[in-house]
Amino acid sequence: MRLRSLLFAPAVRPDVVRKTPGTGADGVVIDCEDATPADRKAEARSLARTVGAEIAAAIPVWVRCNGVETGLLGEDIRSAIPAGAAGVVVPMVESEIQLDSVRGILAGAGRSELGVIVGLETARGVAAARDILTHSVVVGAYFGAEDFIADMGGVRTESNIEVQHARSEVALAGALGRVPVLDQVVVSYHDADRFIREAGEARAMGYAGKLCIHPSQVQLANRAFTSSAEEIDAARRIVEAHAHAVAAGSGVAVVDGRMIDGPLVSQARRVLGMADADGVD
Repeated sequence: MRLRSLLFAPAVRPDVVRKTPGTGADGVVIDCEDATPADRKAEARSLARTVGAEIAAAIPVWVRCNGVETGLLGEDIRSAIPAGAAGVVVPMVESEIQLDSVRGILAGAGRSELGVIVGLETARGVAAARDILTHSVVVGAYFGAEDFIADMGGVRTESNIEVQHARSEVALAGALGRVPVLDQVVVSYHDADRFIREAGEARAMGYAGKLCIHPSQVQLANRAFTSSAEEIDAARRIVEAHAHAVAAGSGVAVVDGRMIDGPLVSQARRVLGMADADGVD
């Protein structure tokens, strides 16, 4: 499952949701949580179900439900998930116990086939990330910096220094759980330079993609998390040089003045694997 870009669209804006297949996003999240006023939840569920079904053949559809502690999750899953949905997004997850509850609700609704992307966006959620991301229902996660800093009582800055540790913890938990993790939103959606910088940081940390809140961010994310021609060429040369070295009885090769050993070969093979998945030569 490639999730370089996951684009959020308000459930109460069906006109916006219907346009998402044309953005090139790897998936759309029809949002019944933050983007839906409290007095429009029932309307949002109905729209998510009907409009989501319309576009599910053209783009993977996820529905962000309300959190476990809101008391709304059960009705969200029973009423908002369209036929053909890729899965559900559950925000503010803080424990394995909550995920046991999610699994029970999915089973009760006859939707046990759906995977869950969890939001790690509180102090408790980040602290428990390693346990959460090994739960059987979890197929992915995202780090929510804005909510995390609000929960911490901190101050959000463009430097991201205040979320550096939490961001790293989520990336590490994703690697341990072997699930893709998506990086925080850039709320200044017209700031392409910041988005590109953050996406580059996130990819270097091991994130699989980035949350997008505006269509203009989608292609920026896709480019950032897709191997460039230069990266692919370098990776091929590393793998080939290592193979020649092994055949000659040595475990170490030299490429562009660098000593190439096992870890660098593993990284190169990952680049080539991603390129194959993306159909990039």
